[in-house]
Amino acid sequence: MILYSFNANTAANATAPKVSFRWQGFTLDWWRQWNGVPDLTSALWNSLLIAVLSTIVATILGTMIALALVRYRFRGSGTLEVVMFLNIAAPEIVLGAALLSFFVLINFQQGLLSIFVAHVMFNIAFVAIVVRARLSGFNREIEEAAQDLYADAVQTFIKVTLPLIWPGILAGALLAFALSIDDFVTTNFVAGQTVTFPLWVYGAVKVGIPPQVFVMGTAIFLAGVVIAFANVGSSRRKGRAMVRAETEDSA
Repeated sequence: MILYSFNANTAANATAPKVSFRWQGFTLDWWRQWNGVPDLTSALWNSLLIAVLSTIVATILGTMIALALVRYRFRGSGTLEVVMFLNIAAPEIVLGAALLSFFVLINFQQGLLSIFVAHVMFNIAFVAIVVRARLSGFNREIEEAAQDLYADAVQTFIKVTLPLIWPGILAGALLAFALSIDDFVTTNFVAGQTVTFPLWVYGAVKVGIPPQVFVMGTAIFLAGVVIAFANVGSSRRKGRAMVRAETEDSA
């Protein structure tokens, strides 16, 4: 994908580009004309908008669910865990058909909002599982130490708990974003007349994919890689800082 975003092969057919996998030279033309196909650009913005908003909501709700399941025992917690497991284990086509039936039943108009709701619903479980794994190895004595220093529950969460589980939250958010922007099956059921990036690419396969698809895909991929490496680097720096602090305290 990255290689063919620089391929000059389609330059001779710019009016009706149809990508060939034969390499014919290097060019930056398609990066300069990344928005040269208006319908594709609109579909990309739809996907980015839905992915960002659904990731934010799913991350907040998923983190809250993970905290509730790890910290508390309440009636229905077992049922909630089963529902999360089924949400992940169920085939996308089943989830899409179920959501479509539900939206039709309540007369919910299909479009950007229905896609957003669908993406939030299937992303919550993934975020909750990732954050829960981070919480499972969390040392509660750190929170108790903060409370001994007269920090209330809110201060303890913001200044102690949240920074320590943040790598897990960010990992869950990145996973949710990747699943959302890449989703085709569920989106195809509930999109109505709205076109997202995967839906547009699927439709374009029949007539020829423009090179801008490779450019946009490469840009999204590289952005994800940069964020992931930044997260890893930040976690390592925090880990080294904690080790140094513990060493200084023991000395």
